Amino acid sequence: MLRVGLTGGIGCGKSTVAKIFANLNIPVLDADEIAHRLVETGRPALAQIRQEFGADILNPDGSLNRKNLRERVFSDFKQKQKLESILHPLIFKALQAELEQLIAPYCIVSVPLLFETGMTHLVDRILVIDCPVEIQIERVKTRDNLTVERIQSIIDSQVSRADRKAKADDLIDNSGADYRLAEQVKKLHNLYLSLSAFRD
Repeated sequence: MLRVGLTGGIGCGKSTVAKIFANLNIPVLDADEIAHRLVETGRPALAQIRQEFGADILNPDGSLNRKNLRERVFSDFKQKQKLESILHPLIFKALQAELEQLIAPYCIVSVPLLFETGMTHLVDRILVIDCPVEIQIERVKTRDNLTVERIQSIIDSQVSRADRKAKADDLIDNSGADYRLAEQVKKLHNLYLSLSAFRD
């Protein structure tokens, strides 16, 4: 089975592209979804985060206060590293376990921090979703109601746009209309089907 790593900067449209692949009946594994499951109430990872970051990282009901945690990790690089050292190995293990269960010509492995986490060896090809930084900022501002400074600090903490594009096997330009996005995905779908047939 061909494993395609899907990545891109914040606000580039990774989720939208993943949905289009899913609508084509292609399995999509999502590192963000796995991360959310790992920190649900009662899970060992949440207990570890509480131990490292303190009780104020939790809501009164014992669930993770994501906003509080996000503020902490994006304003302090050491805190960010601490969180990643807890979550990344667990996410990697969960992705591997899910990959082993799949039967399909190819699958999409969506990892926003594919390069930053060194998970590129988990996939056979890398698909980068790209758009100009100004569009990223505008989309995230609308979606998450964050300040431009906070969005810029998140962008700065990720691999540069040029670096991502240089490392891509395939590139989707998501700065235009939605119909163009679907067309680009359909072309890649056909490419991946032919590549997977060739692998067999």
